[in-house]
Amino acid sequence: MVSPPITELTLRAREIFRRVVEDYLDSGQPVGSKTLAGRADLNLSPASIRSVLADLERLGLLAAPHTSAGRMPTETGLRLFVDGMMQVAEPSAQERAVIEAQLAAPGPIEQALEATSSILSDLSGAAGMVMVPHREVRVVQLNIVPLDPTRALVVLVDDAGHVENRLLDLPPGTGPAALQQASNYMNARLAGRTLREAVAAIEAEIRAGATALDEASRDLVERGLVTWSEDAARRRVLIVRGQANLLDESALSDIERVRSLLDDLENKQSIADLLDSAREANATRIFIGAENRLFALSGSSVIAAPYRDREGRVVGVLGVIGPTRLNYARVVPMVDFTARSLERSLGKRIG
Repeated sequence: MVSPPITELTLRAREIFRRVVEDYLDSGQPVGSKTLAGRADLNLSPASIRSVLADLERLGLLAAPHTSAGRMPTETGLRLFVDGMMQVAEPSAQERAVIEAQLAAPGPIEQALEATSSILSDLSGAAGMVMVPHREVRVVQLNIVPLDPTRALVVLVDDAGHVENRLLDLPPGTGPAALQQASNYMNARLAGRTLREAVAAIEAEIRAGATALDEASRDLVERGLVTWSEDAARRRVLIVRGQANLLDESALSDIERVRSLLDDLENKQSIADLLDSAREANATRIFIGAENRLFALSGSSVIAAPYRDREGRVVGVLGVIGPTRLNYARVVPMVDFTARSLERSLGKRIG
C-alpha cells in the first residue's frame, strides 16, 4: 500500500501519528488513546484522539493488533515516518569514540570488517552485517607452508592487503624442493595479475609444455589451479554478527517471525543480493518489511550504507537487520558514521 503524502494529514493528525510511532519504536508496544491523552502538551481528550487514530487507521498508517490494544504503525506508516517525519539523532561522542577506536586497531583488513559487524550489532541492538563483494584482486605475494606430509597451507596477499589462507592437498612424496619450485613458479606468474589472469596464463603454459617444472612441481601447480579457479569466481562474503540480539523479550511473543528472520540470515546469498542493491546509493538506504520479498514473512528491516576505498570506489556494504521497530532515528546515522569510519580505516591500512 502506498502511503499518502504527509501534506494530506492535518497538523493534529501528524502530531498524533508521530507520537504513536515514536512511542512504539521506543517500547515495542501498541499505543493507546489514554496514554496519548496523558500528554499535557497535546491538550486533547481521549475521544478526540480516538477519532484521529481511527482516521489514521483508515489511511493504512496505523493498525490495532487486538481490540482495545492501542495502535501501532503499519509498514506503510513506518515508511511515511522515516521518509517525511523522522528527526535523526547523531551518534553520541562516546559512540563515535567506540567506533573509531575499534576500527583504528592495527591488523589485517579482515579484522576491521569483523569488528565493523560486531560494532553495529552492539550499538544498534540488532544484527550487524558487512558484505565484501567479489572483486578482481591482484596478487602481491604467495607462500606455501608445509603442514604435514599430505597438506600445505597456501598464503595469498593481494594488493588491497587481504590475506587469504587455503589448504592444498600434496601429492604423495612431495618434497621441499618441489614445494619451493612450485612456489617460485606461481609467484612469478601471479604477482601483479588478477587470479583469473594468472590461472589462464598458468594453464596455457602447462598445456603448451612451456614450463621448466619437474613432474612433482607441475602436479602440485595443477592441483592448485582448481582451488584458484574457484577463488576467481567465488561469491561475495557476508559477515553477520549479533543474531542473539534478535531474541530479546519482545521476540517471545512473536517467535515465528524471529524464526523466519533467522532463516533469512542463514540464506546469506539472498541477504547479500539485498545489500548489493544499496551499493549505488548516495546515502543510507532503509528497507522496511514486505517492501522486499525476502522479508515478507519475517517483517524485518534493513538499514544499509555502501563504503568506499580511498579512490572513491564502492567496495562493500554494511548495515543492520532487525525487527521493523528498529530505532531508525538512531540507527540510520550510526550506520552512516560507521561506513565513513571504515573507509578511513581501510585507507590507512591500504596506504
